Amino acid sequence: MNNERMSWKEIQEKYPDQWVGLVEVKYHNDDGISIESGIVKYTNKPKGELTRRMLEGEIDAVYTTPDHAFQMGMVGVFG
Repeated sequence: MNNERMSWKEIQEKYPDQWVGLVEVKYHNDDGISIESGIVKYTNKPKGELTRRMLEGEIDAVYTTPDHAFQMGMVGVFG
């Protein structure tokens, strides 16, 4: 795990078009949606594994380039 806090833009640039697991996430205005920064804990993991870890409360899992993929939500029937 990289313990370096990164901005959302930096995370998107370093890990394009993939699911990442983040910890210590800070959101803009504490809205719980718009990521300001976080620490990347997981990359190159299947969406299903990240979903499980997210449901267990370990991480926040997000796709770094949402405009490039159609997503049915983090917990969906596909994946």
